[in-house]
Amino acid sequence: MSLKERIQEDMKGAMRSGDKDRLGTIRLIMAAVKQREVDERITLDDTQLLAVLEKMGKQRRESIAQFQAGGRADLVAKENAELTIINAYMPARLADDELDALINQAISETGASSIKDMGKVMGIIKSKAQGRADMAAVGARIKARLS
Repeated sequence: MSLKERIQEDMKGAMRSGDKDRLGTIRLIMAAVKQREVDERITLDDTQLLAVLEKMGKQRRESIAQFQAGGRADLVAKENAELTIINAYMPARLADDELDALINQAISETGASSIKDMGKVMGIIKSKAQGRADMAAVGARIKARLS
């Protein structure tokens, strides 16, 4: 079963059980997926769907930080609930040692020796770690390694 089918089945389950919060978040996910499919005139596969979910998760984390700064505990709780549901569809996060191994492998594959080669390394890692690691943190690690 593809990730999209799993999300659709979970939406049906949320409708049956009357879980309005979960249903609302799943509908947001499906709307984002549909929007991208219509805009690009394609059908998203699991990797592309993970990119959509990753973007939605990042938006939620940024919103949580803003709402905490503004003292809006009610909105922080809502965003946290949505983030939990979104994260349920994401693959397991990579451990630090696994991520370091991926970075080392990508550096050796590309022959990267300076910060100028960071884009090549990021391209390889992004394809292997999509949805399983925070790409901003990965970029910082690669930058530190190549500096």
